[in-house]
Amino acid sequence: MTAAALTRPAAPPGPVGLLIGSDRITATSAGTHEHLYPATGAPNTTVALASAVEIDLAVTEAARAQREWVALTVDRRRDLLIDLADVVGEHLDELAALNVHDYGVPVSYAGTALLLERFLRHYAGYVDKPHGLSTPVHGSFDVNLVEREPYGVVGVIAPWNGALAVAGSCVAPALAAGNAVVFKPSDLAPLAALRFGELCLEAGLPAGLVNVVPAGPDGGDALVRHPGIRKIHFTGGGTTARAVIRSAATNLTPVVAELGGKSANIVFDDADLDAAAMLSAHQGPLMQSGQSCACASRLLVHDSVYDAFTERFLAVVGAAKVGDPFDPTVGFGPVINEAAVDRILGAVGEAVDGRAGELLTGGHRIGAELADGYYVEPTVLGNVDNSSNLAQLETFGPVVSIIRFSDEAEAVRLANDTPYGLNAFMHTRDLRRAHGVARRLEAGSVWINTFSDMAPQGPYGGYKQSGFGRTGGLDGLNEFLQIKNVRIAMG
Repeated sequence: MTAAALTRPAAPPGPVGLLIGSDRITATSAGTHEHLYPATGAPNTTVALASAVEIDLAVTEAARAQREWVALTVDRRRDLLIDLADVVGEHLDELAALNVHDYGVPVSYAGTALLLERFLRHYAGYVDKPHGLSTPVHGSFDVNLVEREPYGVVGVIAPWNGALAVAGSCVAPALAAGNAVVFKPSDLAPLAALRFGELCLEAGLPAGLVNVVPAGPDGGDALVRHPGIRKIHFTGGGTTARAVIRSAATNLTPVVAELGGKSANIVFDDADLDAAAMLSAHQGPLMQSGQSCACASRLLVHDSVYDAFTERFLAVVGAAKVGDPFDPTVGFGPVINEAAVDRILGAVGEAVDGRAGELLTGGHRIGAELADGYYVEPTVLGNVDNSSNLAQLETFGPVVSIIRFSDEAEAVRLANDTPYGLNAFMHTRDLRRAHGVARRLEAGSVWINTFSDMAPQGPYGGYKQSGFGRTGGLDGLNEFLQIKNVRIAMG
């Protein structure tokens, strides 16, 4: 593993304000959060946090803007979303840099800005397409219409590791469906989301249609409990999701939840081992330092190729360049904060001490010139017990377990033996096996001989404790539309 020296362009000067309507609000009763740059641990900027007061103001502004939005013709709304995609496309480098500031993701992996643009273009095309249908009614000549209408104001809650991805997969379809949005990014990573809100204004969207309100737990709870919020889309962890659902129950507000995963990555004996090792390393410990719900953190490898694959996999992991996230040649960056370092290393230490697996590489904090940042070595453990905490609990860091299997049935059993079901991966050249195994895997998405390359055309979401509801595709649009039946008597 090689290291790159640290550099850092200037972050936005603080305090960075909330975006409500067309105003930046820097003075709130919730105060400010000191944002730390994960690569150095040094202060980056200060960010204003929303309290219940600002949440109420944002919902009021959104309700006014939503009425203005749906009063526009569908052609005009479509064109404005296309204009927004154009503006985002013109600011991809800026948004990518803000992503790096937000959570230290290497700029080489900061492609969520491009994903945002793609989602905007995709859903702009749905604005002027029919969303309803008509059906015959038994024993009658009545006209029976089934229509889809916007909820009004929706709340979108994003995690720190993917605000722009959530803006694309959730805010874009919400707007296309005719809603206004109160968008709450994490206080740990709010900068790219706030800039997206500004770009909405620059593109000509009505002020207040997209309000961006970084907030801590109290502000998030105020958003979920607000009676003016008609639906919540939450992306994050299971513990927080339970709190969100309990709070949303106050007003019986429906919730969509895209949660975590403990994804299995199956390497069969007929796989291209070089390609599988490369894809598995990047889908596992390297991409976003493993801080992704889509992280393939459980590698299931056939006995006959276990040693050959593991050798290749460790070689790819060991060749990763670690260091300055702003260096486009760097492929591995820091984790989000000091607490994450402690949690990740604690999970590895527990596994090693409990003999749940054999430590093959990593397992320590990276020191020297990177010591002040939150860098954890890419960590791989072999011959891991699938029933161990390491294999069952989401580590959310650069840690991968390698587990042996002897046949297809055992691979499927091990893959499904987890409370999660967001993604599954497999590597095989056998088309019949690919289809057959995919149908038996308990996961919302199955990726075969590839990585989790999200596209706006495909629905994305989980089984089991990985959540419910979908983003992407027509299913993702329908999450932001409610159904109305209209029947007209004809005689």
